[in-house]
Amino acid sequence: MSRSNWKIPFIQKSLLEKSFKLKSNKKIKLKTWSRQSSIVNSLIGTQIEVHNGKHFVKLKIVDGMFGHKLGEFVPTRAKFFYKKTKKK
Repeated sequence: MSRSNWKIPFIQKSLLEKSFKLKSNKKIKLKTWSRQSSIVNSLIGTQIEVHNGKHFVKLKIVDGMFGHKLGEFVPTRAKFFYKKTKKK
């Protein structure tokens, strides 16, 4: 058996508590710094703001994300583009 099968998924305690409160009260916004938390069934269908090191990025949780980490879907680095120069 591989290690991932017997290890339980990590989810931050405060995030799990907020997700259960969210089902009963729609006014609660989920904002988290925990990029290492796994996506569980109670989070599917919600919108979470995940911190990427500089600002919060909105993330809509769908079925295909189940079992992955929150940080996988929020990039921390900006893409690099070369500046275009004018031809003379």
